[in-house]
Parts: sequence; C-alpha cells; structure tokens
Amino acid sequence: MEKRTLVRVSKRLSKHLRHAPGKIGIRLDPGGWVEVDTLLAALARHGLRLSRAELEEVVAGNDKRRFAFDETGTRIRANQGHSVQVELDLPVADPPDLLYHGTVDRLAEEILRTGLRPMGRHDVHLSSTVETARTVGARRGRPVVFQVDARAMATAGHEFRVSANGVWLTGSVPPQFLREHS
Repeated sequence: MEKRTLVRVSKRLSKHLRHAPGKIGIRLDPGGWVEVDTLLAALARHGLRLSRAELEEVVAGNDKRRFAFDETGTRIRANQGHSVQVELDLPVADPPDLLYHGTVDRLAEEILRTGLRPMGRHDVHLSSTVETARTVGARRGRPVVFQVDARAMATAGHEFRVSANGVWLTGSVPPQFLREHS
C-alpha cells in the first residue's frame, strides 16, 4: 500500500476507533475493542473497502502504532487518544524522570500558566523523547516542546500509564511540573 493511502486509511480508522464509532454503525466494547470483521463490514458500507491483509498492513505500517489487535487477532482498537468513553485497563507505571509534550507555539503561554489538560481526550499524552514531542507539536504550526518532571509528579501522587505504543498518559500536568524545553 502506498504511503499516502496508508495515512488516509489510518486517519479514517482513528476517527472511528477513537472518536466516532457510531458514524459507521459500530460499537466499541468497554475496553475500546471491536471485532475486525464488524469493522471491515462497516467500513465497506461507508465506502472504504479494505481486506484483512490491508488492515494488517495499516496497523503494522502506522508510524505512531496507533492500533492493536488483541491476542487472538479477532479484535482491534486504538491504543489511546479516545474522546469516546472506553477503559483501556492500562496498569499504573513508574515514569522516567522526564517526559515531553509537543504543541504549537501559540498555546505555550497558556500551558505554562494553566498546565496540560486532556481537553477532549481522556488523558494528557506525553512522549519519552524530545524528537517525538517536536514531531507532534509540528503538526499544526511551529512546535514548542515542554519538559515534564514526571518523577516529581509521581512522587506527588500523580499516576502514569503507558499505552501499547509507548505513549505516556496522565490525567493532567500542573504548571509547576512544566518548563519549556530549550
């Protein structure tokens, strides 16, 4: 599958597995899973004919590893980033000392003042590398990277979880644990 098609299909999967499953007539179970056959049939009814092999290619080829199959290979879900109610059942994890968050420069001042909030998602998304954070921030403008003192947050009682694709999740990041990364 060519790169442009892979990105287009990945975006469509993200929409329906993270934000709008009802738009194509699917229901996610409480853990965010849907049967692969159900998803493929629903996508086909809505103009996207995709074979099981093509779906596997999109899951394997997605640069952010946004999707995962369950251990049986019969169900699929988005690894994180949901705006619909799901419980991913990710265990609490000890974070590294520092984590990073990328955003656009126009939001930097407000973030330094109010901290990071999940907005329309369940959690704030953090990365373990500056490079990943910068890439995320660059999607919609000039990127700014914030360094998060994850160790101090954990010591203060904040919980962290890590998704299957390595994205660190926490409920919020108060401003005292943030600083702009140079």
